[in-house]
This record gives sequence, structure tokens and C-alpha cells, in this order.
Amino acid sequence: MSRTFLYTRVSTTDQTTTNQVQEVQAAGFAIQAQRIVEETISGSTSASERKGFQKLLERMETGDVLVVTKLDRLGRNAIDVQSTVQMLEAKGIRVHCLALGGVDLTSPAGKMTMGVLAAVAEFERDLLIERTQAGLSRAKAEGKVLGRPRVTGADKVQELKTAGLSQSAVATQLEVSLSTVKRLWSVDASAS
Repeated sequence: MSRTFLYTRVSTTDQTTTNQVQEVQAAGFAIQAQRIVEETISGSTSASERKGFQKLLERMETGDVLVVTKLDRLGRNAIDVQSTVQMLEAKGIRVHCLALGGVDLTSPAGKMTMGVLAAVAEFERDLLIERTQAGLSRAKAEGKVLGRPRVTGADKVQELKTAGLSQSAVATQLEVSLSTVKRLWSVDASAS
């Protein structure tokens, strides 16, 4: 026999999950108190990193139903929501979202909804990549040096090498790793 669970989440301690519980009860779900998981954690934290959500997963079994009031209770963005729903579906858990008319996200209609979410997630990813590339291009055009700052240069390593120091001694003196010194040991200092 399937059991019904409710996952509620708020972002700050001055908020309450009471409205979410009442909304689910008004929709006709009679969920036992021990099957309601209430969590106070930022929406920017993915579902897989939430302690309350993890405890919920430990209690749920194949055939159970998870109810949420809105999709943003499940994840921080479309990508996170989609992966969370797919993970729940793989465990045989049905997911009902009240904001989407109570649709079971693992049903054919729900899968269509998830398909739309997947398209939105892909769009979000593409926009993020596009903005990142534009930012990198702008920074390069402004003459900014990208990447990790140089710890030391080949000229310093060569100078100490010429002075007769060992690779280990050079690493110690320059306060860099031995692998950095080895990488720069045979480099022509005038080429860098």
C-alpha cells in the first residue's frame, strides 16, 4: 500500500511551513504528521545536499507518493528539479506538485511537463555559458590576465638553478611545490 509524504521547505527561520501544510490539506491530501518533513534551508542548496530531504528519501519506498506545493521546494533551478524528479521516479516514487494542478510528475502528463522543464534547463545552461564566454571575452579585451596567478616564473627558477641550488632547495626558497620547480627547471627563461 502506498504512503503519502509531504516535503515542505522555507529559506529562513522567520518563515514557517504552515501555509504549505494547509495548502496540501485543502487540496484533499490527508498526510499523517510523521510523514511531513519540514525543513529550513536556502533554496540555493540542491535537494541532494539537504539533510531533511535525505531523511525523507531514507523513509520512502517504491510506490510511495511525495507531495510538494511548488517545484522550487524540490530544487534550486530547473536542472536541479529535473534531476530530483528523475531520481525519485527511478526509486518508484511518484511526485505530485500542487502548483501544477496536482499533476504526478512521473505520469505521461507529468513527463511532458518535465520535458518542458528540461528545455528550460537547457536554455538556462546555454545562457549561463553564453554569459560566461561574453564575460571572459570582455575581460581579455580589457587586458585582464585570466586564470590562476603565477606563483613564480622560469627566470627565478633558472637564476637559483644557476646559483647551484637543488630543485628541492629552489622549491623551499620560492615557497612553491617541487612539481612547479620541476616544470620550470628546463624552461628557457627568455621564452617566458
